[in-house]
Amino acid sequence: MWFFVRDPVRDFPFELSPEPAEGSPPGPWALHRGRKKATGSPVSIFVYDVKPGAEEQTQVAKAAFKRLKTLRHPNILAYIDGLETDKCLHVVTEAVTPLGLYLKTQAEAGASKELELSWGLHQIVKALSFLVNDCSLIHNNVCMAAVFVDRAGEWKLGGLDYMYSAQGNGGAPPHKGIPELEQYDPPELADSSGRAVREKWSADMWRLGCLIWEVFNGPLPRATALRNPGKIPKSLVPHYCELVGANPKVRPNPARFLQNCRAPGGFMNNRFVETNLFLEEIQIKEPAEKQKFFQELSKSLDSFPEDFCRHKVLPQLLTAFEFGSAGAVVLTPLFKVGKFLSAEEYQQKIIPVVVKMFSSTDRAMRIRLLQQMEQFIQYLDEPTVNTQIFPHVVHGFLDTNPAIREQTVKSMLLLAPKLNETNLNVELMKHFARLQAKDEQGPIRCNTTVCLGKIGSYLSASTRHRVLTSAFSRATKDPFAPSRVAGVLGFAATHNLYSMNDCAHKILPVLCGLTVDPEKSVRDQAFKAIRSFLSKLESVSEDPTQLAEVEKDVHAASSPGMGGAAASWAGWAVTGVSSFTSKLIRTHPTAAPGEPNISQRPTPEGLPAPAPTPVPPTPVTPGHWEAQEEDKDTAEDSSATDRWDDEDWGSLEEAESVLARQDNWSTGSQASRVGQTSNPDHKSPESDWSSWEAEGSWEQGWQEPNPQEPPPEGTQLASEYNWGGSEPSDKGDPFADLLARREVGTQPRPDSWGDDNWDGLETESRQVKAELARKKREERRREMEAKRAEKKAAKGPMKLGTRKLD
Repeated sequence: MWFFVRDPVRDFPFELSPEPAEGSPPGPWALHRGRKKATGSPVSIFVYDVKPGAEEQTQVAKAAFKRLKTLRHPNILAYIDGLETDKCLHVVTEAVTPLGLYLKTQAEAGASKELELSWGLHQIVKALSFLVNDCSLIHNNVCMAAVFVDRAGEWKLGGLDYMYSAQGNGGAPPHKGIPELEQYDPPELADSSGRAVREKWSADMWRLGCLIWEVFNGPLPRATALRNPGKIPKSLVPHYCELVGANPKVRPNPARFLQNCRAPGGFMNNRFVETNLFLEEIQIKEPAEKQKFFQELSKSLDSFPEDFCRHKVLPQLLTAFEFGSAGAVVLTPLFKVGKFLSAEEYQQKIIPVVVKMFSSTDRAMRIRLLQQMEQFIQYLDEPTVNTQIFPHVVHGFLDTNPAIREQTVKSMLLLAPKLNETNLNVELMKHFARLQAKDEQGPIRCNTTVCLGKIGSYLSASTRHRVLTSAFSRATKDPFAPSRVAGVLGFAATHNLYSMNDCAHKILPVLCGLTVDPEKSVRDQAFKAIRSFLSKLESVSEDPTQLAEVEKDVHAASSPGMGGAAASWAGWAVTGVSSFTSKLIRTHPTAAPGEPNISQRPTPEGLPAPAPTPVPPTPVTPGHWEAQEEDKDTAEDSSATDRWDDEDWGSLEEAESVLARQDNWSTGSQASRVGQTSNPDHKSPESDWSSWEAEGSWEQGWQEPNPQEPPPEGTQLASEYNWGGSEPSDKGDPFADLLARREVGTQPRPDSWGDDNWDGLETESRQVKAELARKKREERRREMEAKRAEKKAAKGPMKLGTRKLD
């Protein structure tokens, strides 16, 4: 009969490298790198080969195996599995690197910092405190070879071979027999008389002093070198001297040593150590403490080690969002840590959390996600964007908070290249049409026009033909001057998407009407665009064979590459307008019922803004860009959750102020709209708006034509003739009085954006609102009369009261 004996080494669920890893510590154990066969996750495997005649050393190795298996502490090497046979011992631990090799690698990369060393030494001292104070054990082998570092940069205490009980019931300390390890023994062990008075931790604290010296100065050549602190930081030197003092009685307890180093000004009193200590106890912290911690964390992450951020901070952030109540406060540090991840890691760890966050109803989380979308959009695939993100993002177009509506519009610049045909050409255009026509905030209408110009190249040919001309034409009629400029620049940025027939019959008539606009900035941009479109028409007229080349993009499919060509046009609107929107929200909140509206007019350029004067409530003109007064009954019935101005959005406005300083277009006439005077140090609005000619975003044929040569001598210009009118008089700017006439006499031309009827859209909306409010008041009046009748019928005729006499 045959018996098959299983090989335990072959059945071991881990496989190890054939050769020991670099930097293996001295001693009987050899360190190998390994991995788990089932998952491939990395591990470290310590291997001891049993040799004949080395029974004492084998017993020491088996004792170390047992100690590591039973001792569990965050700062002691973590045991995973083990194998014990007659020929070898295998101890599997978490993946670690010997401290000596780790410090050498860090020094070569120039990344070694005192912050990391302070926390590493803190961990080793804490492990010694656990052993001596809680377990009454003496490590007896504290040195560089007994310390290991995991992938997060955490220091772990190993080398438990020569550990013994501090109570003396385990016999004499084990004999090492290895000169490299015996040089760390304190001098009192050489006194055979045993007269030296010492504490149970005295020897290990001496060895801790040797470890500190080696961490900052390299390998210890001899014991006498400890007298010179070398590169040890000054804040640590006094405490180091206590450790290597000749008198073992004065060496501090590990717990006392930690307390001394954590005192104000101490070596271990810094933000990095405090952050690690908080993370170790985060599960028992109060929600308010967690909120404050995560708010301050992002400021410190830049100075923290990369491995620490990836492997220790990131899991805590993900856990805090998944199971805690941290909310939007984790977003900023989360995306900051995400920069350290590879594309695959980002896809596995960050993207699932981001997708889940978009379904949240928390307004603060929604707006911060939109603000930081640029950091993660490249990791999102198209199916995820269209099915899991876009359906939640579009709710922002209908939000009552202008800041969220604005950020939602701006986010479309990043989402548009990943949207499918239906979402981009149908759903998004439906929301853009409503925002551009009905939104009460002028900057949001302006940003909608800008965004449409930037994503125009991604639209289908039929949608471009149906939408762009109507949308930009409507923008040129907006009472908000920057919106009119955005409409002109929209035509310019998408010039190659129009046929010559559309340029002549639809675009140029609209632009010519802007040449008498009350705002000089609008007139300037209109003249530039007119000259450019005329130059294009003239070039085709001179050479008709160029028509096919000029109109090659008109009927072409969506061309994502064109988005980069127009990426710089009107960039002022997406950055600068957001800061202006914040000021608008802060200065002009939705009017409370019963409060009169403050009517403001743009002041002429260069003049200080006049103080706003209250006027009696009057009907608001269609498209008026200040916040409009809500109907009293509607305001009373509105839910408190729908009133955005009850929220604290101060932190969001501070973030926008940075963009305002970088690209401040709100000087001049726009500043007067929010009650601010213009700053003479800033550029004029025209210079801040992108020049689509100077930046070279147009083709060569679209450059402004060279000025014409002066006419021959004696030629009289057409402007010098008297065409039968009255004598010229000095009246200043001939367009100064056109604003009032524009508001009273000019009616918007009927346009069509797809199937929507744009004619009189604002007037119709105002009438509908007034009719609804009237009906609501009538219904409420009838309800009150009915209630009074019911009360009267229930109580019967009222009786007169009688006065009681004394």
